[in-house]
Formats: sequence, structure tokens, C-alpha cells
Amino acid sequence: MCECADVRICEFLKAGSMNSQIRTSAHSHIIHIFTPMKQIPNLLTLLNLFFGCLAIISILQNGISIMYNADGTQLVDMPEKIWMASLFIGLAAAVDFLDGFAARLFKSNSAMGKELDSLADVVSFGVAPGMILYQFLRMSFMKQENGVDVSLLWLLPALLIPCAAAYRLAKFNLDDSQRYSFKGVPTPAVGLLIASFPLIYWTADNETVVNVLLNKWIIYAIIIFLVYCMISNLPLMAFKFKDFSLKNNLPRFILFLIALVAVVFLHWLAVPVIFIFYIIISLAFKNKIS
Repeated sequence: MCECADVRICEFLKAGSMNSQIRTSAHSHIIHIFTPMKQIPNLLTLLNLFFGCLAIISILQNGISIMYNADGTQLVDMPEKIWMASLFIGLAAAVDFLDGFAARLFKSNSAMGKELDSLADVVSFGVAPGMILYQFLRMSFMKQENGVDVSLLWLLPALLIPCAAAYRLAKFNLDDSQRYSFKGVPTPAVGLLIASFPLIYWTADNETVVNVLLNKWIIYAIIIFLVYCMISNLPLMAFKFKDFSLKNNLPRFILFLIALVAVVFLHWLAVPVIFIFYIIISLAFKNKIS
């Protein structure tokens, strides 16, 4: 009887100890979740999503204006307020950078933060840019006779951008090797490229540039190219520095120099130029990058 009692007492003490450990672990986990400083990265991520939603509202609230010259020529234009979408996507990119910085600063990297970041990026750098291309496709068709009645099927390719962005982000979340390099073009880079189109459209002095942006076949080609860039496994450089030596960061320094010159001379047109050189330089130095 004594031995049985001793066994029961030992089992009771062990169970009590385990319950205590579980309570302590749960308590520390709850404290970690609700520590205000630990939530700053998630709040910045939600701000990214908020700006993405504002960008979509800016795009969809603005209709297309149709006017006629004295000779009856039809003129099509989009109200300038859509440039606000470009601004909001730019702000989303800024806080997208800051949330990663804040996560490292407060040591609050988590699986939830990673998933939340991807969900926000799909909206800000996938759906919103896709809507910009949707509007540009509408404008390109409305330049034609009976373009107002264009079938929705001709406009749907713009939605391939958010679809490819979602695929790209899901693939990124499952791949832990993309820290100092990327497989495929990052979604924010594509989003910023497309966000530059409205700004280029209204600031360009060259009519050729405007006509290119309103050419539906060129827009379709851009969509195909960007979709491929996102879902492919092209080795592309990231902008996380292991150190600041010239030897280990030559591709990055070259791109920074090109970007600086392009911004000075080309203004908003510099964005697509930088994007193209980003891919070219990454592929030229792929052995060093990978």
C-alpha cells in the first residue's frame, strides 16, 4: 500500500510540475503577443495594406473622360487624380521596408508577421497595380471607334498581375534561401514599376511615350513579361548587405549609380529604366548573386 501511495504521490507531483510549466509557457507566450513594441512591425504591415486599399479606391473612383475636337475626333483621357494611386503604392512600399526593419530591430520576427506581410503585398503590389493596367487598357480601347463597348474579356489580362503576385509571394514564403537573392522579380518591384505609369503619362513631354502607354498590344506584352518575371526562377539580387565592400556588392553599386543618373535625366521615366537594368545586372552577375 505504501509503495502504491508513493507512486501516486510521484505521479501527482509530476503532473503538477507539467501543468506549472504549461502555464508558465502560455503566460510568456501571451506576454510576447501583447507586448506593444512587438506589434509595431505588424501595425506597419497593416498600414501597407491600408495604403494599398486607398490606391484601389483612387483608381476605381476615377472615370475616363471622352471629349471631341471641332472636327469630331474623339479624345480620351483619365482624370489626373489617379496619380494618388501611385502615391499610395509608393507609401505602401515605404512602410513595407520599415516593417521588416522594425521586426529586426525589436526581434519580433514571427510566422504570423511573414504571412501578414504577404497578404498586404498582394493587395498593394498586386491588386492595385493590376487595376492601374486595367484602366490603361480601357483607355487604349476607348481611343478606337466603339471602344466604350469593349468586351470585358479584353480587359481581364490585367488581373494576371495580382494572380502572379499571389503565386510569387506564396513561393517566397516556402523558400528560406531567398535572403540575399531572389528567385524571380519581387512583387514590390513590379508594383512600383506599374505605379510609375500614371506619373509618366501625365508628366511626359514626348507624345511617343504617351502613345506607348496607350497601346493595348504593348500593355499586353508588359503584362506577359511581368507575370513571367514574378513566377520564374530568375536569380535576382536582393538589397540586404552582408557588408559594404565593393567586392561583395559590385552589382548593387552599379545599379545605384545607374539609378542616380537615370533619376536626374529621366525623372519618372527612370523607374522602368532602373527596373530593366535591375534584371540585366542581376543576370550578368548571377554567379556572384547566387
